[in-house]
Amino acid sequence: MPGDFETMFITAADRPALLACSNPEWAATARTALTELGYKTHEVVAHADFSSRFSRFRYEVVIIEDLFDATKFAENLSLQSLQNMAVNQRRHAVIILLGDQFKTFDPMQAFQQSVHAVINGTEVPLLKQLTEKTIAENDLFLHNYREAQNRITRL
Repeated sequence: MPGDFETMFITAADRPALLACSNPEWAATARTALTELGYKTHEVVAHADFSSRFSRFRYEVVIIEDLFDATKFAENLSLQSLQNMAVNQRRHAVIILLGDQFKTFDPMQAFQQSVHAVINGTEVPLLKQLTEKTIAENDLFLHNYREAQNRITRL
């Protein structure tokens, strides 16, 4: 697993992100983008690592490649596990799917894949800005839900 020993631990002040990319160029770009956005990134290289990490931490952002640890899209077990997970188990994370088969920010493709955004591989160099936009849109969309949740917990 890439990274140093200190990045393994998450503190209350950290903003954790999970990165699942087999393409080394995309992984490097995503790692840089997440770091510049202030996230502490955990990178995984296999489906077992992904499932283990996602179940143990409340990641704010997940970036996953369509061919992560697979040769065909249908073999991406990590994406399948996210898609089959109950929404309340993954609501805390903004999930971004990278792949050459997608049209960036196509809402129907994102909906079909049960993710917040899809990004075409040709636009990975703009990943920082695209990730920032996806997070902002998700925060706006869930603002009222989170406010209501906070009011209920204060009662």
